[in-house]
Amino acid sequence: IQDFVEAMIRKVFLDVQGVELAKPFPRMTYAETMRRYGSDKPDLRISLELVDIAESVKNSEFKVFTDWANHEEGRVAALRVPGGAVLSRKQIDDLGVYCAKYGAKGLAWLKVEDISKGREGVNSPIAKFLDDAALQAVLTQTGAQTGDIVLFGAGLYKTVCDFMGALRLKAAKDLNLVADAWAPMWVTDFPMFEWDEEAQRYAALHHPFTAPKVDEVDDLLANAKTAVSRGYDMVLSGNEIGGGSVRIHRSTMQSTVFDLLGISKDEAQAKFGFLLEALQYGAPPHGGIAFGIDRIAALMAGTESI
Repeated sequence: IQDFVEAMIRKVFLDVQGVELAKPFPRMTYAETMRRYGSDKPDLRISLELVDIAESVKNSEFKVFTDWANHEEGRVAALRVPGGAVLSRKQIDDLGVYCAKYGAKGLAWLKVEDISKGREGVNSPIAKFLDDAALQAVLTQTGAQTGDIVLFGAGLYKTVCDFMGALRLKAAKDLNLVADAWAPMWVTDFPMFEWDEEAQRYAALHHPFTAPKVDEVDDLLANAKTAVSRGYDMVLSGNEIGGGSVRIHRSTMQSTVFDLLGISKDEAQAKFGFLLEALQYGAPPHGGIAFGIDRIAALMAGTESI
C-alpha cells in the first residue's frame, strides 16, 4: 500500500509541479521521529535535531536536569542552533515564552562564543552548575561550534518532545534555516494506545480498528503499554498529507482491543456488533490510506491556508 500510493504522489507532483520527489521516501518509526525531531510529522527541510543528554548531566548540580535525567519517564534534550549566538537575551526570553505554550516550565541556554576556549568561551546562566566533564560532553554531543546557541528542555518525555519540537521549527524559521525543497517521508509504527491520565484508561492513538504489529492476542495483552500499530502517515515538509493503516481482520483481536480501550462487551456489541460478527466469517488482511487532497493542493499552491 505504501509503495503504491508513494508512486502515485510522486507522479502527481511530477505532472502538476514538475517536481521530482525523493525515491524512495525515507521511512522512520514514530519513536525515532519523536526522539530526533520531537514531532510525528517532522519537517525534514530543517537539519536541526534533538540530542538526549540525560547521561551527561544526571549527576550535575543543576536540579532541573538531574531530577528529570533520573526520572523513569523524563527527558533532558538539547538543540544546537547554528549561528544562534546572535540572539539577544530578549529574543531568547521570547522563545521561552513561546515554549511555555507547549508545556515548558523554562528554557535553559548556552551560547558558544569561542569553542576553543572551553568553559571560558561559553556564555550561559547554567554553565556554573555543570562540571567540566558534563559541559564538554554536552558540547561534544551536540556538535556545537563557535557562534552557535544550545537550547535545553527538561521534563516528562512527551512534554519535552512537544515544546522542543515546536522550538526547533520556530528557531529554524527565525534564523532562515529551512531549506527550499520538498521533503516527503513516511512515519510508521505508531503506538497502539496512549494512556489517558484523567480517564485512567487507554485511548487509541489512531483509531480502534488499527491492527497491532503482533499477531497473537496474548502478546498484545502482555505488552499493551509498548505495543505498536501497523499505522503509517505520509508527511510532506512538516505536514501530514495522508494517514492510513492495516486494519484488524480477526474478531478475537478486535474484541481484545475494545477491552483494552475500556469498551464493555455490551457497548461493543451495541456499537460494533455487526463488525465483530462479520469478521468471524473470515475477512482478508486489508488496509488503505486517506489523503488530505485539499492540504496537498494548498501546499502545491504555496499557501498556508487550505
